[in-house]
Amino acid sequence: MGLPDVAGLERSGLAAWPGIEVEWDGAWVRRAANGYTKRANSVQCLDPADDENARDRILAAADWFLARGLTPVFRVTPLTGPQTLSALDALGWRAYDHSYVFAMPLDRVETDPRGSDYDAFDPAFLSVQRKLADYDDRRLAGLTALLAALDTPARGIVLRDGSGAPVASAIMTLADGIVVAGNVVTDPGQRRKGYGAAMMRAGLAWGHANGARHAMLNVQADNLGAQALYRGLGYVHQYDYHYRSPESA
Repeated sequence: MGLPDVAGLERSGLAAWPGIEVEWDGAWVRRAANGYTKRANSVQCLDPADDENARDRILAAADWFLARGLTPVFRVTPLTGPQTLSALDALGWRAYDHSYVFAMPLDRVETDPRGSDYDAFDPAFLSVQRKLADYDDRRLAGLTALLAALDTPARGIVLRDGSGAPVASAIMTLADGIVVAGNVVTDPGQRRKGYGAAMMRAGLAWGHANGARHAMLNVQADNLGAQALYRGLGYVHQYDYHYRSPESA
């Protein structure tokens, strides 16, 4: 079962982690979500051939973000055209947060009985996410607002240990036949015990049962532990991406 191409994976990723405000400029899309995550508050291109007037379009996007009180951010993927990359370099936009997209075909997955799925807005699930991710009120409000913008099925996944305490959690979203994992978090004191992998299997089982035939996620390039976990589940590195912002930001 072949995986979708980069454009297909990127469009699924956009649907799974939406902006609250979205504006298109040809194949470039600007997204804002009150500053909650760079992914949902950045501009990116979905067609490397849409590369004309790159400098002016980058500056227009920067003004768009600044007007909303946000740091200008460009998400650079393999779909970013060469003229756009050159313009970012010439403007002095620094590169940071290098990351990978992992994906895999999804066959039937045996779930873990310790895993539970919730409506993504369920206060019980949001409470777990808040605790495990150490979110303050502002971060939790940002997550809730982003979830409200979702136009695809989504579930909150929680794995509990033998005492019933939550030890791992994630948000699983279905978009175009792909189950996309986000906000994956494990209790720092409970890592290296298999809880993260068990939680992910529970989420993937939910996705497969609801029609997903592929799975994808994003992981930072320096997070070697998470990469090992995902590779152990069958995910394979597909391509790199990173972010750019003005040096003065």
